Amino acid sequence: MSRRGYVPEDEKQFTGKQLELLQKAADEVQFLLDRGYDVKPVTTFVGNHYLFSERQRLALARSVSAKEYIQKRMNKELLQTGRGYLPETVHIDGFNTIITLEVALSGAPVFYCRDGVLRDLAGLRGTYRIIDKTQAAIELLYKQLGLLHISEAVFYLDAPVSNSGRLSGLIRQCAKGYNISVQTQIIPDVDRILEQMDGVISGDAIILNRCKSWLNVIPAIAEQLESIWRIQL
Repeated sequence: MSRRGYVPEDEKQFTGKQLELLQKAADEVQFLLDRGYDVKPVTTFVGNHYLFSERQRLALARSVSAKEYIQKRMNKELLQTGRGYLPETVHIDGFNTIITLEVALSGAPVFYCRDGVLRDLAGLRGTYRIIDKTQAAIELLYKQLGLLHISEAVFYLDAPVSNSGRLSGLIRQCAKGYNISVQTQIIPDVDRILEQMDGVISGDAIILNRCKSWLNVIPAIAEQLESIWRIQL
């Protein structure tokens, strides 16, 4: 069995005293980001102070955003009460969304970030392989879209990433058991396309800053899982 996004050091780096230090550091990162500093030098500075690992610094960078950007994202999120409509078609950042669910299913740490998004530390550096959690992750997503009465989903997969074709096939295969029309597109630059869209599903902060509207569906899916390692910084 594969555990997407898990490394043994997580048991020490994201528990006990280390977790307490990370939560304190997150407040300090928040303070600096709200005053206009960029996230990379801020997490480097704070991380050096606390002697954090690269993985802990990555958790800080993904968990904390300037309040200006948090508000901007929330203003475009469609599942909040009174925040607008739900589109018939959603546009899904395929690898980003599926990998986060695979990580959650693997019992590896996922982070409930300050903008309300659930993110992971798995990272995608041009390589991907389907694991024993992949089909379950896709089906959890379909079930949630069904609850929201979404009739069509378009998955966008990065062409340069290995096994994008195999994942595309599995996405379409899994859709046969659900009342939803599914398309997959394997394209060179997913981010550039999604940044122009309504009804986006992604955890990528830059996409959420730029897209027209989005749906924050992953936290609701995660709440249904019996065992999940969810960390809030």
